[in-house]
Amino acid sequence: MSKHEKVGALLLALKDTLEVHGHWQSEPPSSEALSSVEPFAVDTLGCAEWLQWIFIPKMAFLLQHGQPLPESFSIAPYVEEAMRGQEGHADITRVSMDIDALFIPQ
Repeated sequence: MSKHEKVGALLLALKDTLEVHGHWQSEPPSSEALSSVEPFAVDTLGCAEWLQWIFIPKMAFLLQHGQPLPESFSIAPYVEEAMRGQEGHADITRVSMDIDALFIPQ
């Protein structure tokens, strides 16, 4: 399985995990909220919103258009802290860690 395929499968797992735990929204945040320039849009979005409306779509775009993936990043520390005490915290963090593992520089 290629890295692109692994990332695609994990993005789907992340979406499913957010849905199962009641964090998937049917209506997007305002365009102003989505245009934040802060890391993880911490000034305008909750963590689950950032995952749903920014992270997953941006990564999916790269996959769908055969674009190069980032060489490295780490979202799990943010997800772990921001989701602490929320429904599905451990499951969402686990999938985030699995995604991060694909982007550890070799």
